[in-house]
Amino acid sequence: MRYYAGEGMRSIGEVIPSTDSEALMFTTRVPLGVVGVITPWNFPVAIPIWKIAPAIVYGNTVVFKPAQETAVTAAKIVECFDEAGLPAGVVNLVTGKGSVIGNAIAEHPHIHGITFTGSNEVGKTIAQKAVARGAKYQLEMGGKNPVIVLEDADLDRAVEATISGGLRSTGQKCTATSRVFVQRTIYDQFKEKLLAKVKQLNIGNGLEDGVWMGPCASQKQLETVLSYIQKGIEEGATLVYGGQRLTDGERAKGFYVQPTIFENVSPDMTIAREEIFGPVLALIKVDSLEEALSLANDTPFGLSASIFTQNIGKMLAFIQDIEAGLVRINEESAGVELQAPFGGMKQSSSHSREQGRAAIEFFTAIKTVLVKG
Repeated sequence: MRYYAGEGMRSIGEVIPSTDSEALMFTTRVPLGVVGVITPWNFPVAIPIWKIAPAIVYGNTVVFKPAQETAVTAAKIVECFDEAGLPAGVVNLVTGKGSVIGNAIAEHPHIHGITFTGSNEVGKTIAQKAVARGAKYQLEMGGKNPVIVLEDADLDRAVEATISGGLRSTGQKCTATSRVFVQRTIYDQFKEKLLAKVKQLNIGNGLEDGVWMGPCASQKQLETVLSYIQKGIEEGATLVYGGQRLTDGERAKGFYVQPTIFENVSPDMTIAREEIFGPVLALIKVDSLEEALSLANDTPFGLSASIFTQNIGKMLAFIQDIEAGLVRINEESAGVELQAPFGGMKQSSSHSREQGRAAIEFFTAIKTVLVKG
């Protein structure tokens, strides 16, 4: 909120030379009007705020539809806006089924922009409805995010980042690491270090001290993760570690699953192509950066990607050739900074970006003005 409050005081237009020496030509920006904000369950505070904040700072009003699982959190967010003195009617909370409320937002003639984070299936439906009536839309959807570990990498650093990027938040992030491409010469060493660390992770109630990874968000999400694990086994991948639901002691009451690591994963396997949204890593051997890039790009998604290397030439090749909107060097694939544009390529995102200065591009429209006395 503080960041976007500052953005509201920045210049939003430019002066353009006119061919008429007696005229002044410039651009200015105006709000879209009413904007629909549709958010998922995995970041119930951060995602709504980084959409709503720029929307209202740039002069729009908002119809806010959160995921059903996070309706109480959404109500608290709106209460905070109310307590801060935001005028009535600027942020409007509507809860309910996505198939009902989401469709109503997408189809409403007075909602001029829709910003959505969620599944590809729903995102494509919103896009179709928005295009049909000429409304602006912004979609942030799935990811199948790769990490490439080359033979000159700092292995300890790469292992820590792979675990954090892939397993923290139980893998329930669109930027979570899913596929790990490791150069063959260091594969065994990397796998050994990775397994040693993963086996030490404490899985349990995230509110308790010492717990590193919590449960899946719901019974439905747990079942989804377990079904992907079973699919990996059925398709011939080797289960190296984990893969089971945890039901001992207090964990019997929750939706806990072990961190799961597969190897001998081929590019055509389901676990190498579809977003799982759970703590599942696929280890894949490669002989070169070129092979790793080819395999990493062989997916419908293109959100985030990381590489671990000390070679500046390979870093630059990765930046140029990886098909991802977020490119990370010697850093985990997950994680965002609100002052920087966020979004992916291919089926991970639509044509626009959110956050940072890029937010103004979506939440406003440009007017070109010519003034002559």
